[in-house]
Amino acid sequence: MKFRRKSRTEGQTEVAETTAETAGEAAGDNAATIESVQASSGPRGPYDVDEIPADATAMNRVDLGSLHIPAVEGLELRLQVDESTGQIAAVLLTGEEGAIELRAFAAPRNGDLWGEVLPQLVADVQQRGGQVVQRDGNFGPELVCQLSVTMPDGQEGVQPSRILGINGPRWLLRVTFLGRPAVEPEVGEAWEQVLHHVVVSRGKIAMPKGEALPIVIPPEAQQVVEA
Repeated sequence: MKFRRKSRTEGQTEVAETTAETAGEAAGDNAATIESVQASSGPRGPYDVDEIPADATAMNRVDLGSLHIPAVEGLELRLQVDESTGQIAAVLLTGEEGAIELRAFAAPRNGDLWGEVLPQLVADVQQRGGQVVQRDGNFGPELVCQLSVTMPDGQEGVQPSRILGINGPRWLLRVTFLGRPAVEPEVGEAWEQVLHHVVVSRGKIAMPKGEALPIVIPPEAQQVVEA
């Protein structure tokens, strides 16, 4: 697998990426298709690494430490890097229709961290001049947001997003849909099926509530710097 780190330009976030093909290699050359993910039966996740049901649908995944991501043909796996720390901040699955951003955080065993985070996100979007609506989705309360952004060509535009949170045993998985999955229900529901095969590995080390779980680049990844 090749690990590509795009060189950073002003105002942009570094992104390390593997292509869908190399993601398949990392998961055993058997990447699923969107159609097979949608059609899969059995229990549904996201799963805790220690609580995957015995009859869960078999799925090849890329092991990134705290997140094990299903390898899906047609989707690229990218790692978003925090500019201030150089640490990997999020995992993205991107395709022609849009993207899913995944972030995992430490949480109390029996708490509702998403219930605490949700109003903070509402306030943040509003403070940045965006619009946000709260509604009930397939995973519980979620936010539909619109923020003004500067496009790569310098023009001003509006970026729609849909944010949901999933409480697990001692972890919170925060998911952001971008593009068509954020605004078109049928497309969004198809992309949601990928979440049912994500696995979260919290680890045994004590961590403060809300601290991001570490993302680890696979040891077989080869770093390639792109201009």
